[in-house]
Amino acid sequence: MATISVDHLESERRLERSPDLWQLAYEELLADCCHYDGILTLLMQHRPYFEALPSVRRPQESMVAIPLPNVRSRETYRESDSDRALVNTAYRIRPLPCDVALLMCDPEWKIKTGIEIVLFIQRPGEDFSDLLSRWRQTQKVLGQGVEWLMPRKHKHLLAEGTATPHPLFVVFTCDGDDARAERIIRGLTGASLPVARWAI
Repeated sequence: MATISVDHLESERRLERSPDLWQLAYEELLADCCHYDGILTLLMQHRPYFEALPSVRRPQESMVAIPLPNVRSRETYRESDSDRALVNTAYRIRPLPCDVALLMCDPEWKIKTGIEIVLFIQRPGEDFSDLLSRWRQTQKVLGQGVEWLMPRKHKHLLAEGTATPHPLFVVFTCDGDDARAERIIRGLTGASLPVARWAI
């Protein structure tokens, strides 16, 4: 059974005492992920995802990055009156609890390939269960069948989402013993989920 040392607890306290540093690191990385070079840096830490890129030489045409994405889902609900019951359909727009959605595209045919990666960047104060919960919620929403709200320049692409997204978790690490990061990485790898490290 793993034990928690005094040094590990102190490392967590240091990070908690500097929430501004953590928030800044999160915002910086999220901004970097809006650009192709930032996305490539993360994908290179998980080779299967990097190799899924249709063209490394043309990354700007091989993927669409959507930060803090929204999706549109079609929902049915039943209305009843004194005479009969009616089934109506309505569209609902909701935010996904991931930080970035990455949609792979064929640079020649200008169509989606069907591979969709969802990034979960560790937010200030998050621990293992928080990250895992966000992934489970994302699975639930995408499994119901949704459409992505695409950026304006990519409106021509088919927006229908896949029911089997591929997750990538980004965990912040700092110098010295980092108990929280070690715990998160241990949990995610034990759950067979891919992890990328990001030093702050």
